[in-house]
Amino acid sequence: MTTNLEDMRRFIAELGAIAYARFLTDTAGGNISARVGDAILMTPRYAGSRYLWRLRPEQILVLDLEGNKQEGEGEVSREYRVHCKLLNEFYPDGAAVFHGHARNVLVFCAALQPIPPVLYATEKFGVIEHVQDAPAHSQDLADNIAAAMQPLRDRLRKQAAAVLAPKHGLFVLGRNLEAAFDAAERIEGNAYCILMSRFLVAP
Repeated sequence: MTTNLEDMRRFIAELGAIAYARFLTDTAGGNISARVGDAILMTPRYAGSRYLWRLRPEQILVLDLEGNKQEGEGEVSREYRVHCKLLNEFYPDGAAVFHGHARNVLVFCAALQPIPPVLYATEKFGVIEHVQDAPAHSQDLADNIAAAMQPLRDRLRKQAAAVLAPKHGLFVLGRNLEAAFDAAERIEGNAYCILMSRFLVAP
């Protein structure tokens, strides 16, 4: 786990490219953030649609705790409200947020169905539930996600807590960025197993 601002900016840029390659997010959006002290580091707007997640460390923005840009190239993501809300309200237990449009998880977001754990690797995250619906990028969405995370604080001490935003995507709050990313990938694999198991024929 890195605590240096410049190292974290490099790590976030690298992680964005990995997430895109592994279909954990897409060109339509997604965001990655981490809190280091009194700074929030976050991917910029258009990370997917304009830059295809090929970000340079200089493009990772340095924000204050209210979401105002202090440093970095590009515009602040429209989803900054969720990240700032979580990283203020749950820090230091929750120090990083991964929001992605993972392709199998999105099926559950579109169908408005929860994701139950079907693998040992995802049991500690419990059932991934939907938050109350609200428009993307809104303060209402940020408030709804934070409210849904409150009962999941114990999961943060193990690794991470996650919720679904209806018709939108997965939000994971982790004790650090490695934990949040790992949880997102496990949940995506879990969603894939649920979907594919429906094609199995009983012996």
